[in-house]
Amino acid sequence: MTTAPTMLRSPVSRAISRLGTPLLASCCTLSVLVACSGTQSERVLTPPRVLVAPYDTTRGETLWAVAPLRNESGTTLIDGFEITDKVILAVEEVRGIRCLPLNRVIETMRSLEMTAVRTPDDAHRLASALRVDGLIVGSITAYDPYNPPRIGLALALYSDAAESGTHLDTRTLSTQATDATRQHTRSPRSPSTVVSAMLDGANHQVLMDVKTYAQGRHDDRSALGWEIYLASMDRYAQFAAHHVVDRLVQNEWLRLTNDAGRQAQAAP
Repeated sequence: MTTAPTMLRSPVSRAISRLGTPLLASCCTLSVLVACSGTQSERVLTPPRVLVAPYDTTRGETLWAVAPLRNESGTTLIDGFEITDKVILAVEEVRGIRCLPLNRVIETMRSLEMTAVRTPDDAHRLASALRVDGLIVGSITAYDPYNPPRIGLALALYSDAAESGTHLDTRTLSTQATDATRQHTRSPRSPSTVVSAMLDGANHQVLMDVKTYAQGRHDDRSALGWEIYLASMDRYAQFAAHHVVDRLVQNEWLRLTNDAGRQAQAAP
């Protein structure tokens, strides 16, 4: 009887034959994971919306400072300096404006023996000592870190026409400071622009604003997506600071546009 010749096989071939189907299945699975990992690691980059200041920057950027925000929320859970830093970072994101660090402002206040900015005179005195074009003074009016988060901020911008080189339409402290049809009392000590916002995470308009802010600022591969700014009070405060600074800059655009229109009408 004749037998078929035995073929010589390498040690690797013999190992594969012994392991059989489980090894082949593992190799196929590994190949699929490697192929998919390249697709999953791709990140879509979207630029966030950029705020632009309405000031003439031909002679350099406008310099602002932010005084420590007062805590008027009725809760002690807040670190007022931390929220103030977030407002400063939001101002720094505005194209055409730079902002002094908080430590510089605190040191200057101490040198002036000023524990807080309580009056318009205090604001102008501090702005003059800091040699800035504008000083933001404000307060935290509400703060609730639990889901849904809620925070309230009120900011007033004090500007000096002599230092900023910009004609100011000064107006009284009011949450309706941008109403172009309203008559305002002119006072050289009044803030040029005021904004106030109550940002409740249960409000659908606020949620849409959070989603817009998150565009270009979060990892689109994360499980929470844009809602990561609702899951952390620290991130939600970042959004809130940006929101009120955005409105402050928009109000400045409107104020200067109205000023230009009045000056054009008054020209002979």
